[in-house]
Amino acid sequence: MGFIKEFKEFAMKGNVLDMAVGVIIGGAFGKIVSSLVDDVLMPLVGMVTGNVDFTSLAFQIGEGEGAAVLKYGNFIQNTVDFIIVAFCIFMMLKGINKLNRKKEEAAPEPEAPAGPTQEELLAEIRDLLKNK
Repeated sequence: MGFIKEFKEFAMKGNVLDMAVGVIIGGAFGKIVSSLVDDVLMPLVGMVTGNVDFTSLAFQIGEGEGAAVLKYGNFIQNTVDFIIVAFCIFMMLKGINKLNRKKEEAAPEPEAPAGPTQEELLAEIRDLLKNK
């Protein structure tokens, strides 16, 4: 099988296409959450903490051009982004699982055909043994 044909079969599988759609939507969702954190939440948090701009919080180690700058404000902001995204995904999965459980509960199991009871089977075996 040729490499191109094998790749085409892989790329056209349903799971791969679903995953691609999920990645694209996830990227757009991440931008929305980043905007929510950067433009709405962090200014409010900054106002409560005395107009602190978290993106400008940094710690410089050393002097001159070779100094290392630790931008812990960006780290705090990205951590808040992550927590919000993780919480939203958790809530979405929780809702999907709840819907799946309802579907499972709603679908009645087909009843098995009524067969002989255990007593009837034992009586039949007894009768067969008597006849031998």
